[in-house]
Order: sequence, then structure tokens, then C-alpha cells
Amino acid sequence: MIFLGVSDYNLGNSSVNKEKNRLLAQIDSFAGKKVAVWGDFILDEYLFGTTRRISREAPVLILSYRSHEFLLGGAGNSLLNLKALGADPIPVGVVGQDTAGRKIISLVRKQKISQEFLLTEKSFNTPMKTRILAGEENTRKQQILRIDKEANVPETAALNKLLLTSLKTIKKQADALIISDYNYSSVKEDIYTQILPEFNERGIPVSLDSRFRLLSFKGTTVSTPNEPEVEAALQTELPENDNQIKELGKMLLKATASKAVLLTRGSKGMVLFQKGKTPLSLPVFGSTHIVDVTGAGDTVISVFTLALAVGASFQDAARLANYAGGIVVMKKGTATVSPQELREAIVSEP
Repeated sequence: MIFLGVSDYNLGNSSVNKEKNRLLAQIDSFAGKKVAVWGDFILDEYLFGTTRRISREAPVLILSYRSHEFLLGGAGNSLLNLKALGADPIPVGVVGQDTAGRKIISLVRKQKISQEFLLTEKSFNTPMKTRILAGEENTRKQQILRIDKEANVPETAALNKLLLTSLKTIKKQADALIISDYNYSSVKEDIYTQILPEFNERGIPVSLDSRFRLLSFKGTTVSTPNEPEVEAALQTELPENDNQIKELGKMLLKATASKAVLLTRGSKGMVLFQKGKTPLSLPVFGSTHIVDVTGAGDTVISVFTLALAVGASFQDAARLANYAGGIVVMKKGTATVSPQELREAIVSEP
């Protein structure tokens, strides 16, 4: 396989091609950037089988088991996305001293990612999501059930001290920090309040993707919520017309105290809000007939943050994230995007 860089495309000097060349150069700079991911690490288990009959015991399908696999979920998906883009991710979080926790550490090690700041806690049961997929022998398997094993990271002085020490160490080496909060309490509000000024002082971008606590971590460089998360946080329905969208942006920027907010809207694309600037609306890249949105938010924040780490503007970071989001939602299941796929998307777009 041949990987092309910006110099291999020989785009012209029109304003559009200058922008494309700039984006291509930013992708070329992704390699080796250190991006810390502080968040909730979840073990994703997939069980595959075939279904041909109904049980006599109850009106339920009988699944004939065929195979299973384990993948990194939650904040772990951001690790995989960053790694696929050529970056050097640094996980920061907590797993239990249980089978699921050991499996997460094994999967991280397999990706040749450091486990130095992936802490283990004996009293914590690692979150695990089991998805059962079924179908006929030669058909695409469909998810028929999901079982979640959930637990919150305990509040202990010793564990909090370790997390704080880890983040203070990381700030000396990281080019960016992603906060990937799935509400299992790996991300502590009081620790965040302590470390944010130190990251800001060093000019390290801090991005936030929070499932239920969007307004609990104020002052990030950028937040990347989706529409349901915004509706829940602001307790309002999202508007449809452009004028109201502008007002929504002002509300979001004020509520989050972020320098920018990237609102992801599924098949409607994205909107970037910045203080004092007109919102930048980006239609979804590629087809609006989306295959699977699973993990797309992790891809978006990974690309956006990595772009900021190499010096991209918010606008360029949003454009790159939009390309990545459009690519990944056309893939089945939790997926990643490669630098080459991003380059090809940029070059091929009219």
C-alpha cells in the first residue's frame, strides 16, 4: 500500500486547493503527536450467532453461538482512533482488578499503547457492554440485545491523588488532552478544576465529550456534543432555522465557557460555534444514508483535537472532523479512520 502526503497530490493554487493543501499538510503532521485521553474505559464484548427457531420455553429466539470478540469501548475508542491516525495516545483512567479490567489492559498493550497511567482499583468493577448479534449463516448480523454491567469509579483520597499526579505528569509531555466522559466517574470534577489552569498555562488544547455532564466541565478549549446531549443540558428543543441556531450557539458558548463548540447533528452535518464569529455549518460529508453511528463521536473528537494539536484553526479542525465523521458512519460497528482515507476524502471532494 502506498501512502501519499500533501506533496504527492500536486493540487493547484486556487483558493479551494490552497485550503485542501493546508488540510493535507495538517494530516501529515498528525504522526507522533501525544494526545492524552482521560475518561471511562469500557470493555465491549460482541457475541455472534445464528437464529433459526423460537424457544418452546418462551416466545424468544434461540441463538446458536458461533464466536465472540472483545474491543476497547468508551474512552478506549478514542485511543484506537488516535492510534489509527498515527498519533501516540496516552490513556488516563481507572479499571478494576477483574477479568474485564485485565482484558482492557491487554487490548491496550496489544495496540502498543502505554498503560502507565491506566490505574487499577480493587473495589471497582470495570464497566462492560455485551452486544448480542444474530442472523442467518450468510447474512449480516444484527444486534438483538445489549447487556450493560455498570459501576462508578469510587471516590477515595488515594485514587484521586493518583489521578491528579498522573495528569500533572502528562501535562509536561502531551500535545493535547481529550476528556471522554461516559458518566462512570473516572473524570472527577474537582480534579478537572485543578488541572485545567495548568494545561491552559502550557497552551495545551483540552477537548470535552461528555455523555451526561456537558456543563460540569466548563472552560475547555472545545466541546463536541451531539443534539440530544445539548437538549438535555440546556433543557430545550433544538431550533431548525439559521437565526435560532445562532442564538443556540451563543447559549452553548456561554453555558460551557468553551472557546468553541462543535455541535454534531447526524445526517445534518455539524455546526461550529465560536465567540464573535458567524457559525460555520458543514453539511455531512458523503452520503446521508448512514450505516452506523456507533463510536462516531469518538472519531470526531479525536480528529478535531489532533488537528488543534498540530496548530490548525477551529475551522480547519472542524472540516477535518467532518470528513472523518462522514467516513466512519459508513462503516459497520465501532470503526476508525486512517490518514489515507482523510486525504482521499479531501482530494476527491468537488
